[in-house]
Amino acid sequence: MLQTEHLRTAPLQTLVENRTVYRMESVELNLFETYEATDAFHLRFDSPVLASMIRGKKIVHLRQQPGFAFLPGESILLPTGEPVTIDFPDATDKQPTKCLALEIDELEVGRVLQMMNEQRPRCDGSEWSSPTYNFHFAQDPAVSQLLQRLVFLCVENHPSKDLFVNMLLRELLVRVMEAESNHHHLRRAADNATQNPIDGVVTFVRNNLDQKLTVSQLCRIACMSESGFYRSFKNEMGCSPVEFINTERLRLAASLLLDPERSIREVALRCGFNSVSYFTRVFGECYGNSPGAYQSSNATFVATSSDGR
Repeated sequence: MLQTEHLRTAPLQTLVENRTVYRMESVELNLFETYEATDAFHLRFDSPVLASMIRGKKIVHLRQQPGFAFLPGESILLPTGEPVTIDFPDATDKQPTKCLALEIDELEVGRVLQMMNEQRPRCDGSEWSSPTYNFHFAQDPAVSQLLQRLVFLCVENHPSKDLFVNMLLRELLVRVMEAESNHHHLRRAADNATQNPIDGVVTFVRNNLDQKLTVSQLCRIACMSESGFYRSFKNEMGCSPVEFINTERLRLAASLLLDPERSIREVALRCGFNSVSYFTRVFGECYGNSPGAYQSSNATFVATSSDGR
């Protein structure tokens, strides 16, 4: 979780989204704090925004879609001018809701995208571009560390402060764009499988997780050399083909384990793990619990939820 206690907050002007602002050359950092429960608070920014939840919970409504819970450890990338409506169901004066919003200079976003197109061109010939939709994602450790470093730089009185911020902001944008690209491929892979080689591979992997999958096999599907495929896949997805296969297998396993009737061996085989002991080890490394314990705890939750209906 982001630590922001050392930020100097502005005097309290309002109990809902009280705003403290730190302005730098290419980014404006806003700390929003809410001290009472309220519904339908409206926000709009004039630049792209990366919002990151620090404490508490918001219910966020975007583009007339159903609201979703915005929780600590998560971020949302918002296009310029995107209207946002927020509910604060749990905020109190003792437990205020806190959120960080980075309002980023569009020119800097453009410079980063140009650099990515020159140095990391996409395999399908399309260009890196700013997302036109709202990208809601869980922060990975690298993004969390960059956000924490940015918070520190905001209050540091250093003559090279803006230089440090600009370098850090570029890395942050590259990582977020990579995460958005990964999300886009996962969301649209089946629709674009015949037009985009990476989407074709993603679709094939997802449909054959119980089979033996090799990089040479995926290269043939993508019609690429092994070196070209590896480079293109990592550029687009932010991970190696083998890492992607393992992640998808574990994600499927977590989903299947929600059914208390499935045996651990059945789940392991369905997800392409021939060894139950190996499956148990890698699942525990990923989810912090054994498959059996994960299944038991989630089955209890499901049963409790069913009883309450």
